[in-house]
Amino acid sequence: MRISTNVAALKTHRVLAGSDRAAGRSLERLASGLRINRAADDAAGLAVAEGLRSRIGGMRQAVRNTHDGISVVRTAEGALAQSTSVLQRMRDLTVQAANDGALDASAKAAVQREIDQLAAELTRIATVTAFNGTPLLDGSYRGTFQVGSEVGETITVVIGGAGRGMDAEGLGIGGIDVARTAAGSAARATATPAVSDEEGVPTSGRLSLAGDFITPGSLEAAYRDLTGTISYAGRTFDLGTVDYTGDVTAQDHIDTINLAARAALGTAGMPVVATSGELVFTGDNPGPGSTTADGQRLSLRYDPQLDTGTAVRAIDTAIRWVGSARADLGAIENRLAHTAARLDVAVENTTASWSRIRDTDMAAEMSALTRAQVLSQAGTAMLAQAQQSPQGVLRLLG
Repeated sequence: MRISTNVAALKTHRVLAGSDRAAGRSLERLASGLRINRAADDAAGLAVAEGLRSRIGGMRQAVRNTHDGISVVRTAEGALAQSTSVLQRMRDLTVQAANDGALDASAKAAVQREIDQLAAELTRIATVTAFNGTPLLDGSYRGTFQVGSEVGETITVVIGGAGRGMDAEGLGIGGIDVARTAAGSAARATATPAVSDEEGVPTSGRLSLAGDFITPGSLEAAYRDLTGTISYAGRTFDLGTVDYTGDVTAQDHIDTINLAARAALGTAGMPVVATSGELVFTGDNPGPGSTTADGQRLSLRYDPQLDTGTAVRAIDTAIRWVGSARADLGAIENRLAHTAARLDVAVENTTASWSRIRDTDMAAEMSALTRAQVLSQAGTAMLAQAQQSPQGVLRLLG
C-alpha cells in the first residue's frame, strides 16, 4: 500500500475528466442544434458541409433570379398582347377603308386619323414597356439570367432583334396611308442590322431594295418608282423626294441618290451601291467600344408607303411577327418555370444532405449526454472511494 502516490485516484480522475468532456460536448450540440460546431469536431465533415452550404445559398438566389426572368417575360408578353389588339383594330380599319363603294375621301381621312393614332400607340407601348428601367420591346433587349449556383448555368432571353423593335416602324407598318388610291412600286427590302463591338465583330448595317438599277431602259422606272422612307441614326430619308431630272446614265442616278441619301442620313461616306438586282444602302461601322444601343442606332430600316391594297398584308405580317414573339416568350416562361421547380427540389435535397452532416441527432445526443452524466456521477463516487484508500495505512500505523 502506498500513500505518496494515489494511483487509483489518478486513474479515476482521468476517467471522470473524460466523462465531463463528453457531457460538455453533448450539451453544446444539444444547445446549438449542430453536431459540428468547430473543425475539430469533424474536419472532413465540416469541409463537405461548407461546400454544400455555398451551393444551397447559390441555388436559393438562382430561384429568385429565375422568378425575375419570369417577371420580365410576363411584362413583355402582356404588353405585346395589347400590341396585338392594336394591330387587329388597324387591320379592321384598313379593310373598312378598302370599301371604296361606300367611303368617300373624307371618310377615309377619318379612318386614317385613327390608324395614325393606333400606330403612335404601338410605338408608345414599345417605348415605355420596361423592367426595372430596362426597355424590353425596342429590339435591344438581350438578358442573361443566372439560373444555377455554378458558372455557366444561364438562360438568355432575347426579345425582338437588333434594329427591329415592336414599334410601328419596326413592325413595318409605319407608312400606312389608306387615303391613297394607287399603290406605288414599294420596294422589296431586306435589312441586315449593324453589329456592335458589344455583340461581336463591329459590322455596318445593310439595306437592300430589290430591282434593276443599272440596266438602261429599266433603271429609270426603278429609281422613279422608289417609295417609302429609310430611317437611320435618328434621321429619315424619303425615297420619293429624290429628283432625277436630267439624269441619263446609271451613274447619274447613283450619284443623285447618293448625294441625297448622304445629306439626309448623315453617313460618313457615300452609302448607296447599285446593281442589276438591288440597290444597297450601307451605314457607318459602329466601331470599337460600341454598344448594343449603338448597333441599333446605326441599323437601317425601311418603311414602305402602304395603301389599302398592301396595308392588310403588311399588318398580317406584323401580327404574325408579334404572335411569334409572344409564342417565344411563352415557351421561355415555361422553361423558366421548370427551372425554378428543379431548383426548389435541388435546394431541398442538398439541404437534407447538409443537415445529415451538420445537424445534431437530438435523440442520439440525449442518450450520449445521459450516459456521460451517469459515468460522471459514478466517477465522482469512485474518486471519493479512491481518496479513502490511504486511511487503511493510518490504521496499520496505529
